[in-house]
Amino acid sequence: MDADMRACGQEPDGQYVELAVEVFGMLADATRVRLILALRDAELSVSRLAELVDKSPAAVSQHLAKLRLARFVTTRQEGTRVFYRLANEHASQLVSDAIFQAEHSVDGTPRHHQQDEVTG
Repeated sequence: MDADMRACGQEPDGQYVELAVEVFGMLADATRVRLILALRDAELSVSRLAELVDKSPAAVSQHLAKLRLARFVTTRQEGTRVFYRLANEHASQLVSDAIFQAEHSVDGTPRHHQQDEVTG
């Protein structure tokens, strides 16, 4: 096993395994996955996020509060409005990888592999 992998706690008995399970638990909700997708490229307000994920602002706020506690998102306040953004690129990458895996479950040759063949 690569020394970097060991140093990052990526061994089966590593100290971060239980925390990784909590991360997956946080992502085990379609609304939270949609929120992360919406925040990939932009900082957005609760009202705009609610429009994008077709949920009430109150429901979106509850999901964002959970994501904030889990340190998936951070906030910036401008007057009375609060804007959300991803705390780092890892949540976005996890969601992208999960969607790629889902494509494997449905498609013979998933779109992300077709793009590799075209660009490669």
